[in-house]
Amino acid sequence: MNKFFQALSRKKPNDDDGSHSKLARVLTLLDLTGLGVGSTLGLGAYVLAGSVAYEQAGPGVVVSFVIAALAAAIAGLCYAEFASRVPKAGSAYIYTYITIGEFAAFTIGWNLMLEYIIGTASVARGLSGYIDALIDYRMANMMRHMLEIRVSFLGTYPDIFSFLVVLTITALLAYGVKESTVLNNVFTAVNLIVIVVVLVSVGTKADPSNWSIKQEDIPSEINAGVGGFLPYGVAGVMAGAAKCFYGYVGFDCIATTGEEARNPSKNIPLAIVFSLFIIFLSYFGVATVLTMALPYYLQDPVAPFPNLFDWLGWQEIKWIVSIGAIFSLCTNSLGAMFPLPRVLYAMSSDGIIFRSLRKVNLKTKTPVFATIISGLVSGTMALLFDLQQLIDMMSIGTLLAYTIVAVSVMVLRYDKNTNIQSAVPEQNKSLIVKQLFNLNIVKTPSLLSSKIVKICLFLYAIAICGVCTLLVHAQDYLSAQYPLVLVMLSILFISMLIIYLVIACQPTEEAKLTFQVPCVPFIPMLSMFVNIYLMFQLDVNTWISFSLWLLIGFLIYFSYGIRHSVLGNRGQTLSESQLENPFAVVGNEKA
Repeated sequence: MNKFFQALSRKKPNDDDGSHSKLARVLTLLDLTGLGVGSTLGLGAYVLAGSVAYEQAGPGVVVSFVIAALAAAIAGLCYAEFASRVPKAGSAYIYTYITIGEFAAFTIGWNLMLEYIIGTASVARGLSGYIDALIDYRMANMMRHMLEIRVSFLGTYPDIFSFLVVLTITALLAYGVKESTVLNNVFTAVNLIVIVVVLVSVGTKADPSNWSIKQEDIPSEINAGVGGFLPYGVAGVMAGAAKCFYGYVGFDCIATTGEEARNPSKNIPLAIVFSLFIIFLSYFGVATVLTMALPYYLQDPVAPFPNLFDWLGWQEIKWIVSIGAIFSLCTNSLGAMFPLPRVLYAMSSDGIIFRSLRKVNLKTKTPVFATIISGLVSGTMALLFDLQQLIDMMSIGTLLAYTIVAVSVMVLRYDKNTNIQSAVPEQNKSLIVKQLFNLNIVKTPSLLSSKIVKICLFLYAIAICGVCTLLVHAQDYLSAQYPLVLVMLSILFISMLIIYLVIACQPTEEAKLTFQVPCVPFIPMLSMFVNIYLMFQLDVNTWISFSLWLLIGFLIYFSYGIRHSVLGNRGQTLSESQLENPFAVVGNEKA
């Protein structure tokens, strides 16, 4: 049993800088920034602002986007530090393998697969639907007439167009990473130009008085809150922020390019920061002009800009924006699928999923087989499934990955065995109490201080779950009429504060990196809280579906991965320099 738990917690040494990778290092800072913007700045720029303004926040949607941007930026900072530490393909998967262990890494990798599969399929389905709407739904009507599907959990018809979209993207990614990113850059540039056109044209019709509409001026037949800048109160702004946060999901695909980026330790962190800044400016600008040009209660939550242009009589601008939306969905599809083969490549290279997925084509320098498998799975889902119920599953997988990355940053920053070796003798167990607040002023991490941080992080996660349970599921009891609930909430908050102080007192490692998260441990711990809180906002059905996905993954790991792990079979992870032939490990095992 002890060996079993050791297998689950075995860690990958951080001794490979990615210089021996078989993938082509061709992506520049511009390519990486374009990939982040293209995979994130999609239909949300054209839909999300209007839907949140109409349903949750009113003109306060601009504040919702600011709050969501701060939450995404916190997660982005954690990703940026890891990109400077570990220039390898695999994103959060490889980060977790180095810091926490193999089982947690497999869980995150399996999670990321779910995120990217559903992301690719849903965006392709959305692209198909948007184009179909422009031609009066002729594709849908024809397919329903010819091949109607009458299964409750599937779509009403096979969406062949979205399947072909995914296959086209698959072919582009398999052909070459540089060629696919050039196309992505072109589409992203068109998308940004269209957004600028929207900001300039609609900005001429902006009326600041639409941010201060009085309740008596709202038509009586419309339920639009109390009017003003925050018609649905602060609660509406926060609910809108939770929805707006998902508009920023996708930038993490930059972190999967560790073996294909030029100077990854510098360019990946910069690309993450630049892309989030561009995305925030776009969302904030769009939300501002949209709610100033048309009262929030008259917005169309499904297609706000076509609705606005119909009000203004701007049919030409309406078609320009529609073309921009199509281009943005194309880049979203490319960006959503781009990371998936890289995660499969990283996991198969470590042996915890099927080894054939790590094969790299000698000509294109891409993981072709993993790309084809990714395309077929995503395309099949886009063909058959109605993905509305699965979108939340994508969000829960992303949020869990963000949480693990924040934890991993903390573990590495406070770990003795990172990039330096401590010469400080270990603390005696009798001095544990002193070490809790570092009364001896130890300046170098020790095994004791590292262990204290890990235990505190575990307790902090439990405390967050308790707080989120009360905030989300006991909102009606957070009043003076229920003092016990308030006392429980206060105890949990005080516990979180004490844990924070204990961690803050511990010594950190002094590695020189091109980028480091500032204000540690505050920012990573804040990221943990925000991500877990948003996870608690998701419904029970999402958690059940997510649990079933995890169950399938665990069956694969315990039946295959734990026995074929390179780390388990060799006692250490093989570097790429030891694998001249992509199938060398497989061949040795057979021998």
